[in-house]
Amino acid sequence: MNLRAYLLRVADCQTMEELWEGHVAKMAEFGFDRLIYGFTRYRTANSLGDPSDFIILTNHSKDYTSVFIDEGHFFHAPMVHWALENEGAKSWRLLAEMERSKTLSAPERRVLEFNRDMGVTAGYSVSFKSISARSKGAIALTARRGMDQAEIDAIWAVHGADITLMNNIVHLKILTLPYTAPNRILTPRQREVLEWVGDGKTAQDIGLIMGLTAATVEKHLRLARESLAVDTTAQAVLKAAFANQMFVIDS
Repeated sequence: MNLRAYLLRVADCQTMEELWEGHVAKMAEFGFDRLIYGFTRYRTANSLGDPSDFIILTNHSKDYTSVFIDEGHFFHAPMVHWALENEGAKSWRLLAEMERSKTLSAPERRVLEFNRDMGVTAGYSVSFKSISARSKGAIALTARRGMDQAEIDAIWAVHGADITLMNNIVHLKILTLPYTAPNRILTPRQREVLEWVGDGKTAQDIGLIMGLTAATVEKHLRLARESLAVDTTAQAVLKAAFANQMFVIDS
């Protein structure tokens, strides 16, 4: 599949699963068989926000993600640090340079050792242009086992511009698709009452529209707030909108 055909396919994707499956297959054509994509809208000066609110897409094994993601090793990963402060693509050759110059911290060295044990030794990271001061997204492209950084750099010299373009377009597409973290799932009723709040309706108005009592509407709003881990209904509307969970057209 040529670049134009691939980008047309990306543009036509209607679900996150369809998009990710196609992108994993496409990157494997270039030697990158394991990917981790991450995006947050809740970055501050001292935090990336609650990990439960991240968009995380990966085809790495559970043995890897249970440590790197679930145990928070990513926060000490040198290439994650690079991605937070930069935009564009970067060879993992940077890691060898950091080792030679002895600029790695103890936590960073532990991440490198873990990655080596798991066969995550060569690759590229692509850091995307932020759309706001509080958002950041990046993808780590891990080379197939047995490939070294020199081989991947040679592939990148030929195809790097196209690979960077494809990842940027996929990132932009991800931002348009509904994404629900496992512990942030809204019921259809919860989503509907939030949609009506977003339209400026009161609990009494929503009750009349949906044929419910105002108390039942308030219960659905309370449960929606709990599901989204927020304190106010306004925050719930905003978070649901960020995740493209409101006014969704069923595919």
